[in-house]
Amino acid sequence: MSEEEKNKEEQAEGMVYESEEDDSEKEKLKKKLSDCRKEKEEYLAGWQRSQADFINYRRRQEEQAGEWAKLAGEKAIKNILPFLDSLDAAVAVHPEDKGLVTLKKQLLGILKNQGLEEIEVIGKPFDPELHEVIECEDKGSEHGGEIVSGEIQKGYFLNGKVLRAAKVKVIKK
Repeated sequence: MSEEEKNKEEQAEGMVYESEEDDSEKEKLKKKLSDCRKEKEEYLAGWQRSQADFINYRRRQEEQAGEWAKLAGEKAIKNILPFLDSLDAAVAVHPEDKGLVTLKKQLLGILKNQGLEEIEVIGKPFDPELHEVIECEDKGSEHGGEIVSGEIQKGYFLNGKVLRAAKVKVIKK
């Protein structure tokens, strides 16, 4: 046998021995790889949950900030309503005063841009969610029901929600 053939044979034998060692080594590596994959999946799932939680947290914070802004705006507008009532009374007493009329129109325009609307009351059926009865008159019992006959203090909606109920006179039929 030549030297070369002996080397090949030794290598082949070594490969056989290495192969047996490799099998146990391969099993260890496969197990370690499997463990690493499981660990990676756990970390990935945890990270995805954290990411989703953070996105939900940020969305809730933005919604809450919007609600706080609305509440702050609502409170500011509620504080302006007595001034608007006084302005209405002044215009009712002095309708010829162009300055008061212009001031009232400007203020109403600003408040309307913020979502304020007057509640229409005269001639409408009484609704306890929109009206607060201050005075009640009996006019016989024709059909039953109550109709608003006068407005003592204006009521307002803010963005579709009752900000202040109207104080009204009601006729009972």
